[in-house]
Amino acid sequence: MVDVARAHVLITGRVQGVNFRASARDHARGAGVAGWVRNLDDGRVEAVFEGARPAVQKMVSWCYSGPAHARVDKVEVRWEAPTGTERSFSIVW
Repeated sequence: MVDVARAHVLITGRVQGVNFRASARDHARGAGVAGWVRNLDDGRVEAVFEGARPAVQKMVSWCYSGPAHARVDKVEVRWEAPTGTERSFSIVW
């Protein structure tokens, strides 16, 4: 039985216009994590990761650095009950 986790993450810094969403999507899909990522109007990036706990923890850790041109100043993580509603990982517009 796999321990499933869900993390709701807000990332602050220079995280828009630096390929953060596409990179998060690629990393999440590679890790087998479902969920979504989107830009917020205030300049932050918001993401939800759901899947096997080690894979979700890996994605949360990745958010602290992001892609090469990002500058992450703050990561807020809220652990939630898994919903099972996400089937893949996508960029939300």
